[in-house]
Amino acid sequence: MSKTQKIITAFLSITACLLIILVGFASWETYQYWVSQPLGAAIPTSPYTPIGLPATWTPTPGSVGLEPYVAGTLASRPLCGGPPIMNILAIGSDTRGTGYTWGLSDVMRVVRIDFVKPSIMVLDFPRDLWVYIPYIADNINGQDHEKLNQAYLYGNPGDGFKYWDDPSAGPGLLALTLNLNFGVKVDHYIAVNMNTFVKLVDAVGGIDVTLDESKGGGHLQKGAEHLDGTEALALARNRTEGVFSRGLNQNIVLCGLQKKLTSPSVVTEIPQLVSSFQGAVQTDLSPAIMSQLACLAAQLPRKNIALYSFPENLFTGARKYDPVFKKDVFIWDVDFSILRNYVAEFQSGSWSDSGETSTSNQSTSFCQ
Repeated sequence: MSKTQKIITAFLSITACLLIILVGFASWETYQYWVSQPLGAAIPTSPYTPIGLPATWTPTPGSVGLEPYVAGTLASRPLCGGPPIMNILAIGSDTRGTGYTWGLSDVMRVVRIDFVKPSIMVLDFPRDLWVYIPYIADNINGQDHEKLNQAYLYGNPGDGFKYWDDPSAGPGLLALTLNLNFGVKVDHYIAVNMNTFVKLVDAVGGIDVTLDESKGGGHLQKGAEHLDGTEALALARNRTEGVFSRGLNQNIVLCGLQKKLTSPSVVTEIPQLVSSFQGAVQTDLSPAIMSQLACLAAQLPRKNIALYSFPENLFTGARKYDPVFKKDVFIWDVDFSILRNYVAEFQSGSWSDSGETSTSNQSTSFCQ
């Protein structure tokens, strides 16, 4: 090979390498942009007015809490590239269809994810709370109060609703309603309808649960049970033992699903699961955030998953005339200031149990 040929060959080789690097960089930039994009409209942050711990509010002795986040320390570095704290509004829609244009929020839980500890705290909100819902008064003859689970319906576009124009639709209006009534601060949301929930449980091969008593009129027996998607949904919606018992049943299902998703046989399939269910859920989570959550789940001790509900003895059943339905409807009568105190403490990373030994008043449980 002549000297001129060697120079030309070297030049072409260097040029080819530069092109490969540039193409690779462009592909990486495209990938990074894709994984950072939310799969749905983000919740607007400007209307939120988080309520801090009141000056008179002090945790009761024995409260369940997390260590405070101290910036700059080695121990305070979040895992998996996540933020120190992330709050997600998890919604279970009662629609039996495949979309999210309508349906009430049958399940409403705020999930506080601590990437530092790591830990997860989950707070359940009863659906029959009579609350102020913004943006609906102009659409239903000046009425600005309805049941909490109707905020999700009124924000979604189906059946002539969509009473506010924000792209976050039902999840956004529900998040705003929770904020205005109870001081809840939400960063992200995910809503799952019944059809998708059944398919998700079936996709992972069902879940294993342990029941301390028979459920569903004896359909599920005391002891170990393996549930497919339809059976898991039936247990989660079962309230034959009372309204608050349904929350406990949902805890059983959630813990069973969490255990299955973090099992060695399933955890490696999570990316494929996420891909297969893309478009089947209503969420503003991005692929990057989902990866952070999957990463954290693999490192999270089950004892660090705490499930909370407001103490049952705070609530009294009552009837309220609803001008929309033109009849009396069932609601829970409760002091909202007490609930706001609990929410403020929850969002600070702690929870004060009442100390009651009665099962009906226990407000904390853990995945075992």
